[in-house]
Amino acid sequence: MQLKRLFGDRRFYRAALTVALPIMVQNGITNFVGMLDNIMVGRVGTVEMTGVSIANTLLFVFNLSIFGAVSGAGIFGAQFYGKGDNEGVRYAFRFKLLESAALLALGCLVFLCFGKELMLLYLRGEGEQADILDSLRFGESYLRIMLLGLPAFALAQCYSGTLRETGQTVVPMTAGLIAVGVNFVCNWLLIFGKLGLPRLGSDGAAVATVLSRYVEAAIVMAWAHRNPQKAPFFRGAWRSLRIPLRLAGQIAKRGTPLILNETLWALGQALLIQCYSIRSYDVVSAVNICFTLGNVCSVAFFAMGVAIGILVGQLLGAGKVEEAIDTDRKLIVFTELTCLLFGGIMAAVSGVFPGIYNTEPSIRQLASALILINAALMPVQAFANACYFTLRSGGRTFITFLFDSVFSCVIVAPTAYVLSRFTALPILWLFFCCQGLELLKCFVGYRMIRSGIWIQTIVKEAY
Repeated sequence: MQLKRLFGDRRFYRAALTVALPIMVQNGITNFVGMLDNIMVGRVGTVEMTGVSIANTLLFVFNLSIFGAVSGAGIFGAQFYGKGDNEGVRYAFRFKLLESAALLALGCLVFLCFGKELMLLYLRGEGEQADILDSLRFGESYLRIMLLGLPAFALAQCYSGTLRETGQTVVPMTAGLIAVGVNFVCNWLLIFGKLGLPRLGSDGAAVATVLSRYVEAAIVMAWAHRNPQKAPFFRGAWRSLRIPLRLAGQIAKRGTPLILNETLWALGQALLIQCYSIRSYDVVSAVNICFTLGNVCSVAFFAMGVAIGILVGQLLGAGKVEEAIDTDRKLIVFTELTCLLFGGIMAAVSGVFPGIYNTEPSIRQLASALILINAALMPVQAFANACYFTLRSGGRTFITFLFDSVFSCVIVAPTAYVLSRFTALPILWLFFCCQGLELLKCFVGYRMIRSGIWIQTIVKEAY
């Protein structure tokens, strides 16, 4: 009887994987090509890899702020779809567009005005001054080119998020696969100067990424507007950007904490990496190698988290509370089992993966040890992620804000700051202590899920 509460039947897992697998494949290939991108730049040299990794750390903050904007309105989109309300889904989509445009303008302003100063925060560790200046130069150039692709990224997220919330997960996956193929080929051509094209190095990686993002946005937008029978909520979506005031207020009320959450959480992670970099210039490269592999292996629990948010949100929107609780519990168990497998894979390749990079042996050895620690903590990260999406599925966005970003900024970041600056703790112990704080987050998340505080339907009379 207990096993029936924790595990579903074939139909249950088929429904879960129908949502999660396309997301997993898309994110997996995206992160895999990102890893190849990173490796290709790493083959050029350590200073180039360090500069690009710092620029991507800053861009990560912007990317997650867009994800938060899309996710906030996406809670309503999933529940409207579960209710059968296409007009509501259309309004939620319009809100995503407006909010993403505002964040895009703000992000470009910050990067253009303060990009150099922000990058210098990561170049304060011990190291050769010439290497530090070269990394800064490569990073600045890479960042400026990447800004050109931010509008396409924002549009793709708005469309892909809406499609996933309404059960159309294959289209974003297909667009993502094509885009990463474009990215990979253009990386090879432009980083190394193949087929007569100029050898652009790290700038070539940026150009390739920008091109791939426009390809992805074009594909999802074209499909959305050419298939009105499958996605009727996109019909007339651009005719006006009108949103009922009451609904806009509700989305803003519940969505703002999510934007703040994703942005502050990303800032907390950026500060965490900056604290690690205090130990030495080499740590920046080693952490970059570790997180590059970690991003690929973490696609399983991220995709399962998105699946939890969509499937449980749809059930709550349809008023099926008991089914939502049962589905959530089984999906969390499935997530943990999946991550034990991926964590094992990550540990198995920890000694081999850093050897791909054209960098110093000491950096490879450090990266290998960091990968082992990250692999051991993957099930912990997976459970915390599942708790986050469970809380979010019912629209408890202020609680998710406290649970995620406040924890990161109030607990994790200050701990890293103190340990990195006021102790002589070696980098491996510093990394383990800071990443291991997720255990405390898991305990809090478990208590909140058991309490049922996340259970609510928010689209009964939304407008």
